[in-house]
Amino acid sequence: MGQKHHSRRKFLGTGVLALTGLTAFGYQGLDFIQPAKIDMVRVGLIGSGSRGLGLAQTLANVRNIELVACCDVVEDHLKAGLRVAHKDAKGYYDYQNLIDDPNVQAVIIATPLYLHFPMAVAALKAGKHVYVEKTMAYNIPQTLHLVKLVDTSNLIFQVGHQYRYYAMYHRVKEIIKMGWIGKVYHYECQYNRNSDWRQPVNDPKMERAVNWKMYKEYCGGLLSELSAHEIDMVNMIEGAHPVKVAGFGGIDYWKDGRDNFDNIRLVYEYPGGVKSSVTSILSNEYKGYSIRILGTRGTIEILRDKAFIYAEAKSKTTGTVDGVTGATVEVSPGGAGEPIVFHQDSPVLDPTVYALRDFAECILTGKKPASNVRTGKDVAIAVHMGNKAAETETTQYWKSEYDI
Repeated sequence: MGQKHHSRRKFLGTGVLALTGLTAFGYQGLDFIQPAKIDMVRVGLIGSGSRGLGLAQTLANVRNIELVACCDVVEDHLKAGLRVAHKDAKGYYDYQNLIDDPNVQAVIIATPLYLHFPMAVAALKAGKHVYVEKTMAYNIPQTLHLVKLVDTSNLIFQVGHQYRYYAMYHRVKEIIKMGWIGKVYHYECQYNRNSDWRQPVNDPKMERAVNWKMYKEYCGGLLSELSAHEIDMVNMIEGAHPVKVAGFGGIDYWKDGRDNFDNIRLVYEYPGGVKSSVTSILSNEYKGYSIRILGTRGTIEILRDKAFIYAEAKSKTTGTVDGVTGATVEVSPGGAGEPIVFHQDSPVLDPTVYALRDFAECILTGKKPASNVRTGKDVAIAVHMGNKAAETETTQYWKSEYDI
């Protein structure tokens, strides 16, 4: 299995290091190691739990990348990652030792959110390219700090908002730009599940570490782990970030000791008065993932891997509705929506494949990732604003200092 280091301090810790990362990893005075030119990217994976293992398996569809190292504090996770890695891959328990491995040229960070910042900073400082899972950072100061670090590093920094690489969304944006559904003022986004979100734990002492999504100490809950994808897609389609947000959340069904919401409903406002409602609940999964884009002439509905367009009724008439004579009667356009045709590989692969292919291409050619530190910043800040709006029941506003 190669060299393993048993320090848990740098991988899980108590959260203190990550939450105070601005003092632990000051922006001023970092001496970056410049990356060497390469034609094959040797990657180290930090975090080979469920998402990390999925990324490791996805790399089989990515040319010019070799998985040469894995890191996880859970023995079974580490072994699982190494089984799908290069035959000579090394295993580590301490992420800093993986980063220090001279054979590793880039890292993929698939750990709990609160660890993204210290791990990304350590990798950038060591001259390693970074692919970090969404959401980019735990809080707004860390988010802004990462932008500054990446700007001075001459390294590729990609954020795991993989739908930016999915042709379906780009076709939807093109259709909207062409005016097929008229003027868009409203988005309705939902990412729902019917689950307690709890993972089995063999060692009770590891409960919070394993079930980190349920606790504010480790992540931003439903917004950072689910709805961030849809926030990113609205940002991409609108070509803007939200300017304010208000809404509510609660722990109303899964009363099991968690402190992250089991439901949240927000409304983000974008420039021009465009509104985007964002809903995520853990007690119903009907059409679990969907985005509805409401235009003055039609509607687009986006599901996981397909999208439909519906025409608005061309005419209205009056009649009797609920006993009120002269009320407006909607004329239904009737029938199912027309499927939106988009061109991608056949068969269409998981969007993560396209994202990781772009990561390799950006490293090899120097081009900028579609999902980069600034697009990631806009989503991360929107997530943090949304959580604060729901927690305090106040409207949160985008600040000018976020536009760096």
